[in-house]
Amino acid sequence: IPGVTGSDPQVGPPLSGMAQRSLIAGRLPNTPDNLVLWITRTHEVDPRSAMPDMGVSPQDARDIAAYLGTLD
Repeated sequence: IPGVTGSDPQVGPPLSGMAQRSLIAGRLPNTPDNLVLWITRTHEVDPRSAMPDMGVSPQDARDIAAYLGTLD
């Protein structure tokens, strides 16, 4: 996430430019609803994903998706 420091390992891609990507996780068209799906049901979309189940509420997932949609 732009501006967040303190994490050295890079497990996934940078989130900068998220709004411009055509796919989420290389699988889903980049729409707000699909981003919410990815955030809340990652392993249903991709059982092999290293992304953990974060236990995010539906409203928090919508808020996260809205924020990520602003990252050009």
